[in-house]
Amino acid sequence: MMTSAEIRQKFLDFFEEKGHQIVPSAPIVVKNDPTLMFTNAGMNQFKDYFLGNKNPPYGRVADTQKCLRVSGKHNDLEEVGVDTYHHTMFEMLGNWSFGDYFKNEAITWSWQLLTDVYNLPKDRLYATVFEGDEKEGIPSSAIALKKWEEFLPKEHIVFGNKKDNFWEMGDTGPCGPCTEIHIDMRSNEERQLVPGQALVNKDHPQVIEIWNNVFIQYNRKKDGTLEDLPSKHVDTGMGFERLVRAIQNKQSNYDTDVFTGTIEAIEKITNIAYRNLQSLELLQRPPMGGRGAIAFRVIADHIRAISFTIADGQLPSNTGAGYVIRRILRRAVRYYYSYLQYKQPLLTQLVPLLAKQFETVFPELIQQQDFVAKVIKEEEEAFLKTLEKGLKRIDDLIQQVTTTKIIDGKSAFELNDTYGFPIDLTQLIATEHNLTVDIDGYNAERKQQQERGRKDAALDTEDWVEFNFQNNSNFVGYKKKVSNTKIAKYRKVISKGKIQYQIVLVETPFYAESGGQIGDIGELIISGKTIIVTNTKKENDLIIHFVDYLPESVGGKVIARFDENRRKEIKRHHTATHLLQAALQQILGKHIAQKGSLNAADNMRFDFSHFAKLTDTELAQVESLVNQKIRENIPVVTKVMNKEEAIQLGAMALFGEKYGDKVRVVIIDPKYSIELCGGTHVAHTGELGMFKIISETAIAAGVRRIEALAGAKAEAYINEQLGILKKVKEQFKNPKDVTAALQNLQDEKTTLQKKLESLEARQLLSIRNELLTKVTTVNGINFIGEIVEVTNPDALKKLANELVTQHFSPLGGGGAVLCANIDGKPYVAITMSETVAKARNLDAAKIIKELIAPIIKGGGGGNATLATAGGQDVSQLQNCITKVKALLVI
Repeated sequence: MMTSAEIRQKFLDFFEEKGHQIVPSAPIVVKNDPTLMFTNAGMNQFKDYFLGNKNPPYGRVADTQKCLRVSGKHNDLEEVGVDTYHHTMFEMLGNWSFGDYFKNEAITWSWQLLTDVYNLPKDRLYATVFEGDEKEGIPSSAIALKKWEEFLPKEHIVFGNKKDNFWEMGDTGPCGPCTEIHIDMRSNEERQLVPGQALVNKDHPQVIEIWNNVFIQYNRKKDGTLEDLPSKHVDTGMGFERLVRAIQNKQSNYDTDVFTGTIEAIEKITNIAYRNLQSLELLQRPPMGGRGAIAFRVIADHIRAISFTIADGQLPSNTGAGYVIRRILRRAVRYYYSYLQYKQPLLTQLVPLLAKQFETVFPELIQQQDFVAKVIKEEEEAFLKTLEKGLKRIDDLIQQVTTTKIIDGKSAFELNDTYGFPIDLTQLIATEHNLTVDIDGYNAERKQQQERGRKDAALDTEDWVEFNFQNNSNFVGYKKKVSNTKIAKYRKVISKGKIQYQIVLVETPFYAESGGQIGDIGELIISGKTIIVTNTKKENDLIIHFVDYLPESVGGKVIARFDENRRKEIKRHHTATHLLQAALQQILGKHIAQKGSLNAADNMRFDFSHFAKLTDTELAQVESLVNQKIRENIPVVTKVMNKEEAIQLGAMALFGEKYGDKVRVVIIDPKYSIELCGGTHVAHTGELGMFKIISETAIAAGVRRIEALAGAKAEAYINEQLGILKKVKEQFKNPKDVTAALQNLQDEKTTLQKKLESLEARQLLSIRNELLTKVTTVNGINFIGEIVEVTNPDALKKLANELVTQHFSPLGGGGAVLCANIDGKPYVAITMSETVAKARNLDAAKIIKELIAPIIKGGGGGNATLATAGGQDVSQLQNCITKVKALLVI
């Protein structure tokens, strides 16, 4: 039986023999494409070729691509683990033709590979063909049909409508009909009862699609109409995991050697046999049988998505792509915690196995194995701390909604905000108990919560208005400050009601935001009018200039000029980043790897993998080494060379970046710093003047951040700090040793603080003794209600607590309401013994929130026996005492 590694290699070898260039997988995290968060199909990295933004270096290409489908249009997360053939991360084998071969060759080679190389049974294969769409005027795929009739009987060819057999990149852009290949993996007995063609595209778990051949021949315009593309392309994608299942003749993707090694590792860790759980699953014996087998599949799948995404540079977080990864991780943790009864980090233990499995095909994981495992472990530990409390809270909610069967939106948001439960995890648990979640209510609560940054409103983007110029978005800004150019295309966009324009120039000196370097600003002179460029960004490989205005005539000459002074400051910081990374590697070790950066005009920051806070000595050594390299005034040399040559030279590449065959290398002394980099740099390190680190912090598990300044910005910062120090010295009458003077001041403060605390303790003792003489009985309960004089809210709370815990208990219990006017603000403390709270069904926290806080125009909280509040209306203190006392009378 062929192994999965052999199956993958046979695919690549087959298409290499057919003249295809084998290219590496693009990173799973997408950059410079506002329409995508993750790579969700093999064609993503070739999008510019289909759009005509870039000329492909090869006419034929093949690869295996890491893909992730857990957000947006393609979201398979809820099916993962529940069925046996959906995944979060999966491999997509693909072959492409960019204006070269078309339908006949693509279909012929698909058939040859599946039947002659992989030896799949021909009688189990089915093909779908586009039936056409009369409304859109799209004809049926006659060429595809004719070709399939050479290989398959008519009953194995299924016609599909636009939904199933017409592929579109998005609402606009390249599109075309497709032909899918399905395989029927049912038993012979089942096949005799129901023919396979009746189950194609019917979500049958054993009649599954394995390969899709898309024939891109149209362009969808903004108004919905279609136009023929000048060149026709082939875009195919075959699900690797499904293919392996078919070739290895398994009933589940998880029974193939793609996953069995991981499942065996989970068995050893948990001491639970997956096959036993599978048997229980078939008998539908919950909870272990019903969900235990699913838990194994969820973990085996999710660890891949989590590990490879982190390796490609995306750390778990509370926003954007990072939040998606955190959701996946927490879903896996919840499954092993609840259904495998495993209460400690499990996922992190699987990273070495996974890294070894994919060492030759996706080496980025084994190269960062320790870092990835560390990040996952810290994420697991953090969620495990809150998971038990969250599960208890959701169990309480389930008991409360036995009638309505709906978990309200406010509670669902509390689970997210307080316990870290992603909403889909709450929905999953609700579904397991035959409940639903009020999603509208949840979204309303989330909208009110302003802690997370809001995304920009979606853009209303019009079609590109194009001019027929050969060059498109050519960057010349390394050498030229000004370009005499023309507009290649432009489009209007509307965001939050504001009209803007995006312009692509035939050539441009403007650097587009990428590689940590921010985009240029500057001006365009069009038809004699000066237009301000507010930003420059990349969209795929297009360099887009953002402007707020366009003159009526835009087809003529354009003078493009970026802000040179701003660029100089950015260049200093970018070169400083290279010097810093090399210094960190020399001082801390070669494990240092860049995890993000920002090179702006005003500052720079550098994120890097390291597991400990840098000591003051280490920071001083790093800073000193960078400044030494600045004083050496080393030439900063840039060269363009083959990627293999650059790697052999020792150039550092960033994980998560996609590099072409030709790369730009920045060399600052071959013995010190060699990096692949497309950014702009100074000519000599001496231009930086000086380098100053201003902070070093942790930003994620295993990731540190250094913020620093170079050049005039560093000089200004140092002068500012010296100015502050001068003022401090003046305050101390210019002592010889300012640190000693500060220590003396701190010692004096500590002494005075102790004296003050002693005086406050005596004051509280005096007040307490006086209050005990004022105990009254209200409806059989000992009660004190007084306005007292204390210096701070903590003293008021402490005084109230002592009255009940130390003095009312011997008297059979009691309660107190103490109020104080502290610096013109009202403060209230309510306390009661447990016997009183239970006997009278009273809750101090509820009284504070619902009764007292509104009276004093404030807020507060606490627990059933002790609660406090602060507010604005100091005139209501006596009223507070009266209101609480009235509750005891009832």
